[in-house]
Amino acid sequence: MANRKKQTTPKNKKASKNTGKTRATTRTGGQRFWKALGLVTLAMGLFSIALYIYNARHQKDAYFAHYKEFGIDLPENFQIHGIDVSRHQGKINWPMVKSMESQGVRIGFVFIKATEGYSLVDKNFIGNWFETGLAGIPRGAYHFFIAGKSGVLQATNFIRHVPKEQGTLPPVIDIEQRYGVAPALFRKELQIMLDTLERYYKQRPIIYTYASFYNDYLAGHFDNYPLWVAHYFELKSPRIHRNWLFWQHSEQGHVYGIKRLVDFNVFGGDSSDFKRLLLPQKEN
Repeated sequence: MANRKKQTTPKNKKASKNTGKTRATTRTGGQRFWKALGLVTLAMGLFSIALYIYNARHQKDAYFAHYKEFGIDLPENFQIHGIDVSRHQGKINWPMVKSMESQGVRIGFVFIKATEGYSLVDKNFIGNWFETGLAGIPRGAYHFFIAGKSGVLQATNFIRHVPKEQGTLPPVIDIEQRYGVAPALFRKELQIMLDTLERYYKQRPIIYTYASFYNDYLAGHFDNYPLWVAHYFELKSPRIHRNWLFWQHSEQGHVYGIKRLVDFNVFGGDSSDFKRLLLPQKEN
């Protein structure tokens, strides 16, 4: 019995060692397999990203053209390009803006910030409004809407500072945030302001906002108002399921006479459509 135990024990130990080696080899092989699979997946992911960027750039080339003087790509197949400004652009030399031309493209309109909330006024509005008029650049004014504030009071602030002049673009209400206000509440005050401005200026106001904000909070409620939509990095047009009037496609533009970067926009129609948009001249 003792001899059998001595002979049996080493065999069992050897078998255990072999089994352990087999398990270790299997485990190592499995780890190598999953590591290799992970590397292949990562490589395929990186390749897909690179291919997407490559295709996006080449697709963009089909719809955009680079304008060296403006420092950005401008979407093709639009006749009228313009900018929007506020005090953040500082003092502007409007005759230089008017005279700038790049590959046949000129600044065809400008929207100027006028007011915000029910008491604030952009400190450069009066100067910008007066000087763009002298330079002969079609212009309009916009109001930065504060959700939750009285629509009547905000409209009153705008009307108090923006003159009713022939040949101007419709008033614009810029709404970008809801500040935690219930959508139904700020939509009610927005509608009140829209109605008040339309009665006074005899022009249907334009709503400015981001594509995502419109889709989340305004769609289905203000679809009959002209839309100025901000949506960057799109190839052909803003990604929104309705007609739009203006498209803000970049915030990195350069314009002679303006020291800081400026937003660039296109008008969605032709020159005849643009003329019809302006407040008509009084008949004699």
